[in-house]
Amino acid sequence: MYRPTAALCALLSACLCAAERSQPLNARPVIGVLAQENLPEDRFARGSSYIAASYIKYLEGAGARVVPIRINRTEKEYAKTFYSINGLLLPGGDIDLQTSQFSRAAKIFYDLALKANDAGDYFPLWGTCQGLQQLSVLTANKDLLTLTDTLAVALPLTLTPAAQSSRLFRSFPKDLLQSLTEENITSNFHSWSLSMQNFSRNAKLKRFYKVLSTNNDGKKEFISTMEAYRYPFYAVQWHPEKSSFEWIDKPGMVHSTAAVRACFYTGSFFVSEAMKSQHHFSSPMEEEQALIYNFSPIFKRGRAIFVQNYYFD
Repeated sequence: MYRPTAALCALLSACLCAAERSQPLNARPVIGVLAQENLPEDRFARGSSYIAASYIKYLEGAGARVVPIRINRTEKEYAKTFYSINGLLLPGGDIDLQTSQFSRAAKIFYDLALKANDAGDYFPLWGTCQGLQQLSVLTANKDLLTLTDTLAVALPLTLTPAAQSSRLFRSFPKDLLQSLTEENITSNFHSWSLSMQNFSRNAKLKRFYKVLSTNNDGKKEFISTMEAYRYPFYAVQWHPEKSSFEWIDKPGMVHSTAAVRACFYTGSFFVSEAMKSQHHFSSPMEEEQALIYNFSPIFKRGRAIFVQNYYFD
């Protein structure tokens, strides 16, 4: 079983950094957020799919504009969009990670991102909750998730030795990292997790991802933050965006100063990664027509999971 050596990992990281320095930054990043099939219980649902508005605000608050990536589109349409945007966020949710239209579109973009980055064309991916799970399925080519008791709970991160030198965490303020490791400020709303046991037993995952943090539900240790060795791919099992933009009164929701800072720093990091991408739309008009500004979010009153959703045909 092959595992990258420390020297090789350092070399790969240095190569990535060198590639990053050689490209001018794109000061007008546009990031795609992938829509997914509506939840059956959503009484506000319109059309066939949705994006929670918190993910849009998360990226906009960090300095990016957003393009909604709708499901049920052709590979040709997705490829055109891929070369127009500067990164892709795979959001949380509750769909099938192998048979849904969300998973189909995610795989198309994942394959395009692998090919582009291999050719020196920088393109970052970010997965949150379900997004992390989807990335693990795409990389392993199988579903290795396991049930955990983490449906509505806030936890501190257990950082691994790799975290300090990681691309994601190395620029975080020390006091914020301390808060992340000592306080219950990372919101978990998932029943499925990628356990350390299953990760460690899968050669594809171990070759591809560096584990930055783990958590434990009392019985199973699972991955809560990871980044790829060779690619600008990042994933968190927790929800940084909820601290600033979701307000359901439920266990696991945290709005402390430290939690809001974690939202800002993770979002800012991913947007900074997107600024290294040189993709662009063919014209300003085409760009304007693609942006989320052309849609209006729906305020979901009561105890809905999300405060606002965007809906799409």
